[in-house]
Amino acid sequence: MGCVQGKCCGEYPKSSDDDNREFQELGTYSSHGRHILANSSLEFVLVPSHNLRLEYSVLTQRGYYPETPDKENQDSFCIKKQFQGNPNIHFFGVFDGHGQFGTQCSNFVKDRLVEILSNDLTLLGNPVKAYNSAFLATNEELHNSEIDDTMSGTTAITVLVMGDTLYVANVGDSRAVIAVKDGNQIVAEDLSHDQTPFRKDECERVKLCGARVLSVDQVEGLKDPGIQTWGDEETEGGDPPRLWVQNGMYPGTAFTRSVGDSTAEKIGVVAVPEVSMVQLTPDHPFFIVASDGVFEFLSSQTVVEMVARYTDPRDACSAIAAESYKLWLEHEHRTDDITIIIVHIKELFNSGAHAITVRSGTNIQPAALKIQKGTPNTFVHPGPECLRSARTDSTNMHPCQQSVSTDQSPEMFVPSPAVPKPSVW
Repeated sequence: MGCVQGKCCGEYPKSSDDDNREFQELGTYSSHGRHILANSSLEFVLVPSHNLRLEYSVLTQRGYYPETPDKENQDSFCIKKQFQGNPNIHFFGVFDGHGQFGTQCSNFVKDRLVEILSNDLTLLGNPVKAYNSAFLATNEELHNSEIDDTMSGTTAITVLVMGDTLYVANVGDSRAVIAVKDGNQIVAEDLSHDQTPFRKDECERVKLCGARVLSVDQVEGLKDPGIQTWGDEETEGGDPPRLWVQNGMYPGTAFTRSVGDSTAEKIGVVAVPEVSMVQLTPDHPFFIVASDGVFEFLSSQTVVEMVARYTDPRDACSAIAAESYKLWLEHEHRTDDITIIIVHIKELFNSGAHAITVRSGTNIQPAALKIQKGTPNTFVHPGPECLRSARTDSTNMHPCQQSVSTDQSPEMFVPSPAVPKPSVW
């Protein structure tokens, strides 16, 4: 879900892997607007240090926009094998552009973020520091580029595989999810948390930076702007809370973090990533990286269940894209762009599919992050998957600043700028 002006036009984005191969758009429309998906490719990469084989498939599909039938796909993705020549480090990322120049922003960030991260010599010793530096540097370069990012930008959801550990960096409302086997069942664990005004912490942060947080109906006077209770994304997804300048009807972003969006940056939209870590175990059969076009009407649990029904990730990509497309048209007159990467995690000498019984009809939410006693700024996810996240202790930092603490060990993560307690509202 992008800015209120919607996602705009340009050429089809070129998404790349380490060989710079181009992936073509995987779908067409008939004269009746029906959607036909083509097969996506199946690739693999090895992680020798932990005897792993990662089999993955990617699908990107242009949205359906009846008012602008030639509107392009503003999503892009990048898969980079063997970071810094290391056979045990691999990158998977999805970038969801928005605004008039969203395609240019998406592709610029895709290329520069990966390049900066690849050249950072601190990556092995402190991937969190490298991630933060890369996002902030990319954001600054985009501001200074020839691309007009005043009302355009991109979200980014990225997964860096380092041996048996995943580092997940998120800016915006796309999502990464990992599957966890629980006996003969499977449960979805979110590796990222959508950065939108639905989140109380993000909502309060941008308000302190001067943003008005209102839905379109509230801005237009159809609903009481004094009622700042929006429920959740499932009930209010059609008219979500958005960010506006104090005396204007712009920019209307439905996210609180992005790369680019220099106008929205003045009211608190930042490029600081939230970074989480998960150490892989035999109970992790696969993970998913996808744009919000997938998750607008499908829960993480539903997507994981759909992936588990297919031994081939290509089939799962097609099924999920088709279901997302169908649900979009059931709820709205258009669809969003859809991009999904599915990565199966297999032992190198035991690459057979795992038998999993899907818990149908459920929408299981992952356990809430709990504060560990004695470490008020550290959040530890319960359970064997060791999903970790921590907040920087920067209570004197202004919430609009993009500087982050980088003097932490690699086990510590920086999900958000601290929100100070002002004496006067």
